[in-house]
Amino acid sequence: MADQAVGGGRVPPGKAGGPATAARQRPGPDPDGTAVESAADRAAPGRSPAGGTAAAGPGSRRPPARRTVPPAATAAGGFIGRRRELKSLRADIARTGLDTLSGRRGARSRVLLIAGRPGSGRSALAAELARQLADDYPDGVLRATLSTPGGGPVPLDLVARDLLTALGAPVKPGAAEDELTEALRAALAERRALLLLDDAAGAEQVEPLLPDAADCLVVAVSEGPLTGITDVRPCTLGGLDNASAVELLSRYAGPTRITVDPRSADAVAEECGGRPAALVLAGGWLAGHPKNSVADLLQALRDVPEQADEPAGGRPMARAFRLVHATLPPVAARTLRLLTLAPAGLVDAHIASALAGCSVAAAEAALQDFAARGLLRPVEDAEPQPSGPGAPAAGSAGLQAQYRMPGCLVQLVRAVLHEKERPAEIQLARARMLERTVRLLQSCRALGEPAGSPARQKVAGLPRSLRFASAASAAAWLRSRRPALLEAARIAVEEGELDTLDRRLMAAIVRTLIAHQGAEAAAPDLYGLHGLVLEVAERRGLARERAAALLNLGDLDAQAGRTADAMARYRGALTAAREVRDPIATVRALESLGGTYTELGDWQRAADWYGRALELRLTRGENADGARLHGRIGAVLTYAARWGEALKEWRAAYGAYRRLGDVAGQARALGEAARVQEYAGRPEESLRTCTAALSLAAEAKDGRLEAALQLRIADTLDRLGDPAAARLHRGLGERLLSDHPQ
Repeated sequence: MADQAVGGGRVPPGKAGGPATAARQRPGPDPDGTAVESAADRAAPGRSPAGGTAAAGPGSRRPPARRTVPPAATAAGGFIGRRRELKSLRADIARTGLDTLSGRRGARSRVLLIAGRPGSGRSALAAELARQLADDYPDGVLRATLSTPGGGPVPLDLVARDLLTALGAPVKPGAAEDELTEALRAALAERRALLLLDDAAGAEQVEPLLPDAADCLVVAVSEGPLTGITDVRPCTLGGLDNASAVELLSRYAGPTRITVDPRSADAVAEECGGRPAALVLAGGWLAGHPKNSVADLLQALRDVPEQADEPAGGRPMARAFRLVHATLPPVAARTLRLLTLAPAGLVDAHIASALAGCSVAAAEAALQDFAARGLLRPVEDAEPQPSGPGAPAAGSAGLQAQYRMPGCLVQLVRAVLHEKERPAEIQLARARMLERTVRLLQSCRALGEPAGSPARQKVAGLPRSLRFASAASAAAWLRSRRPALLEAARIAVEEGELDTLDRRLMAAIVRTLIAHQGAEAAAPDLYGLHGLVLEVAERRGLARERAAALLNLGDLDAQAGRTADAMARYRGALTAAREVRDPIATVRALESLGGTYTELGDWQRAADWYGRALELRLTRGENADGARLHGRIGAVLTYAARWGEALKEWRAAYGAYRRLGDVAGQARALGEAARVQEYAGRPEESLRTCTAALSLAAEAKDGRLEAALQLRIADTLDRLGDPAAARLHRGLGERLLSDHPQ
């Protein structure tokens, strides 16, 4: 949804002799716009290997956010046309606003609007503008896409969360939309950043994200006006001028055929309405048909029949697409149609292979051919792949390039998909894709575990294309595929089912995120995933899944400090678990309620809930957990100053650990019993108990526990009036702490 890259990505063009050798000849345009990039531009001074710019200089107020400039708009002279629009947009930045008082700029950031139909090059123009202005905004260029490939709005909480993550700001899991957007505005308040909001459906998506900072600039891309936002500077796009349109056509088709028939080239530009996306498809058609002339292309376009329900503004794009689709080989056409099933519109060779039911190598070749025809757009990673020993090997899972279908094509291709493919075939293709995704996630997760673990050994037997070269390569793959993985989970919920494959996908995503990012860093994503499971479980009456989701959400609410919300979730989980007689979920809910009341300082209720959990644990013969719960009850009774009952529970914990043969557990229980005796005003008994605990800790070879007990003995001896012995024990404790750092 949001990242720190702007622009579309470089498209390998096709030459007049076919797409196979096109990438060696010249740069290619963005299929949804007019920007191109050459190899020389990618190697220009000051650019990172990932396509970014050098870090901001020492004059910035804080370390800038890492930024990458859109690769599609980096070349000087590579952007075709729109010079007047660019000049006007740059002039609007400094122009006096309607909300300006006494000649001073307003408190909010300036908003520029680039409006136009899909396929008019609006995103490419925004990317080029951001490239030109990048050096003026040292805190980074941030991009958020506000619509899904299907045309639906992206939830604002997801957009704000991803932008906060890109800025390096903390994000609370489960935070509400208002809280996240306010945090985003606060994070941008003291920065000088450029925010590019692409594909906005209306003002209601843009307004909550506007920074309250005059030094920031917002560039919004939309089909229509942003009614309700004051002082928006609109720039409405039509078609390219004729010279620019012919130049764009020439970039794809090669100059020879354009030069020998300029009149036909002008007519093709007119047939395409000057729309960059339609011109790219027309040029791609010529690149794939080296024996055809521009006049042949013109005639072919005119021969495409119009459809009655087709809007007039979208006819050039639809006509160019139908021409290209009709001339694709049947297998390639079917593969193209199935690519619209890819979550978040992101496709790589694995996804294409699973959807089409072909080999990975064949899928990669098909994707490259589609990109050469302007049907797909390569997506360049925001970060370079690991190099050295951790670099992905050729053919490994970490080396697959990603592609995206231009948004102006998605609806057209989807319409043909549902027209030509049976529902059962679509469902089967989706199942193959999810199965492949689960296997890749399992392979990725295994690389996050220690070497020699069972998961690593299991993955070693997978085909090379499903294996990752290193943990760094697996983590890079996970970061680049994260939007698609989360979108796949959302699609599973929207379909209203939670079958075995969907469950496996959810579980694999959760475990892989935790393995590579840790539970704390992955908490915002995990909150959303558990919320999706809860939504389906409540809709379909799945009590077991509802209990599990509520427990997970309750844990995340508790970590975020929302104690009341956590308690409500734990109570709901307890009800659902008892409904299906799930003892594991029941005892976990009981313990969680005990922990929540402990957090609230309600010691009596905490001890009561822990006691219920203890009873169930002992009934099931779970003695180790029973010993642990004796300790928790002893702790809350200690907080309540009920010394006798607390001492009884710690002695019960000691006895349980002794029966289990857990020497370290015995030492901890005796140490806590000694603490209770000291609080109760019985220092001599506390000293004897603590000395016994110290012997057990030494037997268990737990250096840090020994150190803690030595220091406690020293404090007790001080109270008993023996400072010499206290100094001796304190010195031993401090040495043990230095020998056993945490």
